[in-house]
Amino acid sequence: MSGHGTPIPMTSHRAEPLKGVAEVPGDKSISHRSLILGAMAIGETRISGLLEGDDVLDTAKAMQAFGAEVVNHGGGKWSVFGVGVGGFAEPDQVIDCGNSGTGVRLIMGTMATSPITATFTGDASLNGRPMARITDPLALFGAKAVGRKGGRLPMTIVGAAEPTPVRYVVPVPSAQVKSAVLLAGLNAPGKTVVIEKEATRDHSERMLAGFGAEITVEDTEEGRVITLTGRPELKPQEIAVPRDPSSAAFPVCAALITPGSDVLVPGIGLNPTRAGLFYTLQDMGADLIFENPREEGGEPVADLRAKYSPDMQGIEVPPARAASMIDEYPVLSVVASFASGKTMMAGVKELRVKESDRIDAMARGLRANGVTVAEGEDWWSVDGLGPDGVPGGGTCESFLDHRIAMSFMVMGMGAQNPVTVDDGSPITTSFPIFEPLMTGLGAKFTRA
Repeated sequence: MSGHGTPIPMTSHRAEPLKGVAEVPGDKSISHRSLILGAMAIGETRISGLLEGDDVLDTAKAMQAFGAEVVNHGGGKWSVFGVGVGGFAEPDQVIDCGNSGTGVRLIMGTMATSPITATFTGDASLNGRPMARITDPLALFGAKAVGRKGGRLPMTIVGAAEPTPVRYVVPVPSAQVKSAVLLAGLNAPGKTVVIEKEATRDHSERMLAGFGAEITVEDTEEGRVITLTGRPELKPQEIAVPRDPSSAAFPVCAALITPGSDVLVPGIGLNPTRAGLFYTLQDMGADLIFENPREEGGEPVADLRAKYSPDMQGIEVPPARAASMIDEYPVLSVVASFASGKTMMAGVKELRVKESDRIDAMARGLRANGVTVAEGEDWWSVDGLGPDGVPGGGTCESFLDHRIAMSFMVMGMGAQNPVTVDDGSPITTSFPIFEPLMTGLGAKFTRA
């Protein structure tokens, strides 16, 4: 598959019981940050378990363009020879971030406080996504941005020659915005302060501290206050990337809706800011347990065992949980279709500005397969049809969105009739082994 190439229609057929071990790839968020922080350290950062999907590979190429040496040793093992904070060189070519909103926004932040200029572009999906939420706070440091109408890519960022530290209140829960500001603050003198009214995934804070940055996090009446002291000398690290909970969501959810299934998904990162889906599934009555809980590389990890769960009930998902599972709502809505009763999901307007408008995309596809969906700007609900109650038989648009494509491939495993996705090619951006991994468990996929 290629997220940048010819569309690949795919059909998911009703599956026999899914059995086995699902070795999902490394965490995408941590993989991006490993490459970027490694490029800002002095010396060799060694990474194992790196996700080798298109999104992360595009970030690796970008770090090379800014002057870092990036070496692929094979088998998920990589080295990054960093140039230090403020050491980025001006790239010779346009930086193509493909489909990755995380990649482009974090890289923009990283270079925004150096006196260099870079132009960014991406695929059709990324070039349609708004960037003002990043460029507005970067302007406070002194960076300038020129892009297409609506603050969209292609976009040129002129880094600040004399950056100033900022105090920034994140207007909407967004780990990308928070991280971009923190990365920009690395090369600004003094202290940069970021305030989150609602906590989001904290990989940046954990990894900055691990690389030797002076960073503090406090919970106050104002919110979560993160203070970073600029211009540290970051120390190279040995990083073992945990397996991605967002990727684990797909074999886990497939097992829950496919009769007779029993699947083990080992070594999954269970950072509290990322694990909301699994607690939500347990609240619905899913037969999902955490085995062998442990800590690896400063992150909580466990093995997930998921079994077919015909007694799941629709629930009202706590809005406060949204930030910890924002990427998992599409596949959660598929599971909700096989539960009994209504599942309500609120506080999710961020889904409107992901790789696609994910509420609209999922609502269209669910309806095409016989499921009733209601939606508003900041909420949506799914009327569950119970185990074995989803008719299927529809064709769904992926809208160049990997998570939409994978969610409907999961739906087809438990539906009465096959479910077709118009283009499965974007899947490789985050989960390049999705197809062989799922068919290895017992899924039945065909291509047109």
